[in-house]
Amino acid sequence: MANAVNYDKLMEEMLGRRGAENAGSSPCFPQAISVLLHSCCAPCSSACIERLCDRCDITVFYYNPNIGDEAEYLKRKKEQIRLINAYNSEKKGISCIKILDADHDPESFYMMAKGLEECPERGVRCHKCYELRMRKTAMAALSVGGFDYFATTLTLSPLKDSEVINRIGLKIEEETGMKYLPSDFKKRNGYLRSIELSKEYDLYRQDFCGCVYSRKNK
Repeated sequence: MANAVNYDKLMEEMLGRRGAENAGSSPCFPQAISVLLHSCCAPCSSACIERLCDRCDITVFYYNPNIGDEAEYLKRKKEQIRLINAYNSEKKGISCIKILDADHDPESFYMMAKGLEECPERGVRCHKCYELRMRKTAMAALSVGGFDYFATTLTLSPLKDSEVINRIGLKIEEETGMKYLPSDFKKRNGYLRSIELSKEYDLYRQDFCGCVYSRKNK
């Protein structure tokens, strides 16, 4: 599409502008931009954190009610924490990467998916799932306070439409007042980098999104 927005370029422009505005505001991290980054899993977050951590003070928000099986949910969360600990031990980035935990909340997903059980993958049910997780992230950012932006790792996957995800993020910004950081993390070989990092840190890479419907349609 000729007029498609380059969300990766937009993200870089926004971070550059905000960094310039923040210059001199902190003696330790003069250009730190505070981001609450929704993460779907450790492998996807690996490349996203790496791309942001030289300019941003990152807090990872692991909220994924689409993962119905509690053992699977906890396994992925454990990998997320392990990756963050590894990054911090290596002092990757300008500040310590933090994690903001959330309860396992599958009921919210099933309530959202009611009536959409037979939708095809990447359709309306998936779009509503993105919104569920991203809206929760925005509300958490507002509740905790101190964040410049909320963002999501969801745009890293080549199976997800970044245009749809970014439209949802901008709609949530308009409705909540919490600023959204657009992205297209798959650009510049982002997905390939996540595979490399997953191998480097021996991360568990799941072969389905998480919900019962994606597992059924593998």
